[in-house]
Amino acid sequence: MTALDVDVRPAPATRPVPPAGRAAQIDASIWLRRDQIGFLRRALDRYGDIFSLRVLGMPLIMVNHPDYVQRVLVDNHTNYDKDSLLYRVVRPVLRDGLIGAVGGDAWHRQRRLMQPSFHRPNVAVFASNMTDETEAMLDRWDRNVADGDVVDFTAELGHLALRIVTRTLYGADVGDSTEAIEADFTAANRIMGAFFRFPFPPLSWPTPSHRRLRQLIGNLDAFIDELIRQRADRTEARHDLLSVLAAAVDQDTGYRMTPEQLHHEVLNIMVGGYETTTHTLGWMFYLVARNPEVLQRIQAEADAVLGGRPPTFDDLLRLPYSRRVVDETLRMNSAAWQTMRHAIDDDEIGGCHIPAGSGIYINILTVHRHPAYWPDPDRFDPDRFLPAAIAERPRNSYLPFGLGPRNCIGKHFALTELHLVLVMLLQRYQIKLPANITTIPMQPMVTLRPKGGVHMHVWRR
Repeated sequence: MTALDVDVRPAPATRPVPPAGRAAQIDASIWLRRDQIGFLRRALDRYGDIFSLRVLGMPLIMVNHPDYVQRVLVDNHTNYDKDSLLYRVVRPVLRDGLIGAVGGDAWHRQRRLMQPSFHRPNVAVFASNMTDETEAMLDRWDRNVADGDVVDFTAELGHLALRIVTRTLYGADVGDSTEAIEADFTAANRIMGAFFRFPFPPLSWPTPSHRRLRQLIGNLDAFIDELIRQRADRTEARHDLLSVLAAAVDQDTGYRMTPEQLHHEVLNIMVGGYETTTHTLGWMFYLVARNPEVLQRIQAEADAVLGGRPPTFDDLLRLPYSRRVVDETLRMNSAAWQTMRHAIDDDEIGGCHIPAGSGIYINILTVHRHPAYWPDPDRFDPDRFLPAAIAERPRNSYLPFGLGPRNCIGKHFALTELHLVLVMLLQRYQIKLPANITTIPMQPMVTLRPKGGVHMHVWRR
């Protein structure tokens, strides 16, 4: 090494990553199938914010401290790609789209090309799709739902989320085919969730469920192909996301997406815009219904600001309390609740040596309930997101959309949709949980679902 060379290798670590105890190692072999969340919280209480364990023979390092998360996702993000178990599970569906792509130059080029399509001006234009579709759902309730009836919020909000994302992509209603695609999404997610909890036999093996998964993927592919074909055939101009993406060109390199890459990205947008939004909306209305004082404050704010008219994108800044409700929901029960990375080279985290090839597991749910940064973490309190409270804690203790260069590209779209739907539904309806439901358990799959769905009494205001 010459005087001009710089040694960028990590300094020698002071210690290896502490292993979880023997009982936890045994417990970990069944944690994914029985009580993943309970196991994680018990292990963190006992072993601290960084420890190693083996799951089904695979070594994993769990990190749960904001500084450790910052190291993996931001400060040394180039050393951590997505060649990990979680993304291997979803890659048969998502392929080389932004969500599951391993990383590297190809991913970076694709992200840079797509990012402008999700900037604030475009989200502002797409907000009318959100309000139009939400109003259509509520008008249907006005016609078909009597006061006090129980509504299946999971099903209704799933229909709504899928109609919003398909209309945003295509610029028009795509008809009844969305219902069939929604059923395919749900079935594929169930198979992938079961595989994630017990990843054997490999997806390449032709078991009945794996053959069914391939059939479902084929259905989704056919739907996307038809959307893209219809867009190419039409002559009228529309400002829809599919057209924006198809026309996107990197000004520095001239790169534009191939038809295959466009297909993959549209599918990623649909999965992200439907699956995580559906369940986050369900959790949000469940948490609001459990906290009547929160419900009253949302309605009082909306009444004072909007006077009964539907909100617009520009109104959202004038509705800060309901936005804090969105943020607190994403802290408590974010549907995108876990992520994984793979260490390319050796590193050091929290004074521990991270060997090359290590799997890194970050559970967003447990970071969001870390008692050192979130006092009384299991209590729903939107005022945690008042500016003064935000300033008192590390920024990287809150990561519902990830952190760093690989944070969710649709973050602003999702926040706008969650905020608008929350305000519009509670402007028009009162909600209450059925008397026999006090809590809804978490169902940890690839996303975090409300087990059994969310069902609610509704009354016209």
